[in-house]
Amino acid sequence: MKPPSSQTTSVLVDRAALAARRRRSREDALFLHNAALDEVQDRLSMVNRSFTDIAVVTPFPRIWDEAFAGARMVGDDDVLALPETSCDLVVHAMALHWANDPVGQLIQCRRALRPDGLLLAICLGGQTLSELRAVLAQAEAEVTGGLSPRIAPMGEIRDLGALLQRAGLALPVADNLSLTAEYRDLFHLMHDLRAMGETNALSARLRRPTRRAVFDRAAALYTEQHSTPEGRLPATFELICLTGWAPDESQPKPLRPGSAQMRLAAALGSEEKGLPD
Repeated sequence: MKPPSSQTTSVLVDRAALAARRRRSREDALFLHNAALDEVQDRLSMVNRSFTDIAVVTPFPRIWDEAFAGARMVGDDDVLALPETSCDLVVHAMALHWANDPVGQLIQCRRALRPDGLLLAICLGGQTLSELRAVLAQAEAEVTGGLSPRIAPMGEIRDLGALLQRAGLALPVADNLSLTAEYRDLFHLMHDLRAMGETNALSARLRRPTRRAVFDRAAALYTEQHSTPEGRLPATFELICLTGWAPDESQPKPLRPGSAQMRLAAALGSEEKGLPD
């Protein structure tokens, strides 16, 4: 069975490699997942609604299980183990940036929701590791004369927000939160990414060891271009939060064009003037 999508899914991510990297992760390095959990809980606290049938799509269920006691923990496979209309809340937690078919993931979540159920998805966005992307690309071009895929092409907030509408969700909202972590050097950052299970799992990744000279040059560029006054290297992580509701007749709807009961000028207390010919 293929995940639902309006387009043929391209195999961007090597799922076997991704699973292997996640198995080597360390729980004490998953600070981004803890930050995402805090953000999700904060947003849910502002929803005047209680949820009883909850599913969390996550590669790290141990992080989310305690906060969502009794919720179903679902792996972020291409085909999600989510029965239709089985939930009133689905949280897609820190996995959408590794999806081969992001809109297909959201469609499956929407199908799992009952009418007026809530989807809340949080993932890494396109500004994540912007500093590392730039210096690795420059270093590899200088040392080898070419480029290879090294960091997943994470979606920008506008593009991810549009996926909510493509997935058939109502009242879509997309916003973001930027976090900055500081590291001793490039190799400290790369060690942390490995401990998070977030290193390169792209299908088109380079399959032979990268020359040490590439990383040495990237380390020098990172220090030259981004070092703080204290000599630390900042790394940006963008969390994008997407919310949408399964359509329901009870939800507010826009008025039909021409159905207004008063003119805008009257509402603003101003004089209405015609446009010049």
